[in-house]
Amino acid sequence: MAERIGSLSDIVEHYDVILCDVWGVLHNGVSSFPDASIALRKARESGLTVVLITNSPRPSKGVIPQLEGLGVLTEAYDRIVTSGDVTRKLIAEGPRKIYFIGADRDHPLLEGLDVVQVAEEDADVLVCAGFVDDEVETPEMYRDMLARFVARDIPMICANPDLVVERGHRLIPCAGALAALYEELGGDTRIAGKPHAPIYAASLAAAADEQRAGINLGRVLAIGDGMPTDVKGAISEGLDLLYISAGIHARDYMEGSTTDEAALDAFLESHQARPRWWIPRLA
Repeated sequence: MAERIGSLSDIVEHYDVILCDVWGVLHNGVSSFPDASIALRKARESGLTVVLITNSPRPSKGVIPQLEGLGVLTEAYDRIVTSGDVTRKLIAEGPRKIYFIGADRDHPLLEGLDVVQVAEEDADVLVCAGFVDDEVETPEMYRDMLARFVARDIPMICANPDLVVERGHRLIPCAGALAALYEELGGDTRIAGKPHAPIYAASLAAAADEQRAGINLGRVLAIGDGMPTDVKGAISEGLDLLYISAGIHARDYMEGSTTDEAALDAFLESHQARPRWWIPRLA
């Protein structure tokens, strides 16, 4: 059973490195959670290295101004590693002619790569960064198009494995929902972000570079709220996990701001998830 903590400072003595999720932990897409930034800043002041590990499809340099605009403290972290960063390697190694699905804001994913965007019928690979308009679109709206790609045996590279994220008090679908539908239709997906190993390897390498030393995995703490991404990834990598319970799964065991701890335990057990610690919001 996971142990509830009162604040991150209760456990920092056990760790040298923190790999912290962003959306759902530091902000909700509309505004930041100020206490979370302060907690990470204090952890850094205690000597820990903090790497933000996010399934954003954009390269890390494009995420920094977004975080600043939402009010996330720059002092809260040492490095940022995004799904976009590690996905660019997959794109670079794949076919040159791509069909791109995503909003205008997602196009930096392709900048500087030797690829060309083509019409659906000319593409050799499908690159999905997200929905064109995630405010109104659903995965089902893409079913027919995705089925045509599957029929041609075209692989999909998914730049954001998240199924949903919080935006304010709403849950918004992400590229991972389209990748899940693609797999359901029989398509081949290639994914480097959480919970897959490449983003963790890149994040640990960034931490090692900051510390100028090797990393002891027994002293690395993962922080996150997403069961299929943050939690599964931490489990796969053998990392201690601090589960943020008031994130995207809160509706399963919370009523308002009150946590039904028995329901939380049952929820975690149903997913075979055994975080070492939990807290409603990072503080």
